[in-house]
Amino acid sequence: MAEKVKKTGKKKTGKKREKVNVPIGIAHILASFNNTVISITDMEGNLLASCSAGAVGFKGSRKGTPFAAQQAASNAANSVREYGMRTVQVLLKVLMVVQRVGIVVRVALQPQPAEKAEAGVDKRFIT
Repeated sequence: MAEKVKKTGKKKTGKKREKVNVPIGIAHILASFNNTVISITDMEGNLLASCSAGAVGFKGSRKGTPFAAQQAASNAANSVREYGMRTVQVLLKVLMVVQRVGIVVRVALQPQPAEKAEAGVDKRFIT
């Protein structure tokens, strides 16, 4: 049998990766009946992290569930924390009815009282 040849010398190391600070990003969410894909980019569109329900470990029809989408979003969010990201804008592309996927994006717009009066909205029914 041939003997293994031991290498001598220093181990080669690659260049150190610079720490990039990206405080704001964009979360692109593609939701379909079969899967949910979350891609997080910086403001220029450079991909920082991507995850899907299939990559988390769900198979078959379970990939289309709201829980699988939640787990995929959680994994993608955890992977961009090393970039220092704290805020994301959400771009949602849905290939079906939103209620079927379980992705709920709540936008709470609180108009000022002057805007309510200008719009002709009865203030008694606004909570």
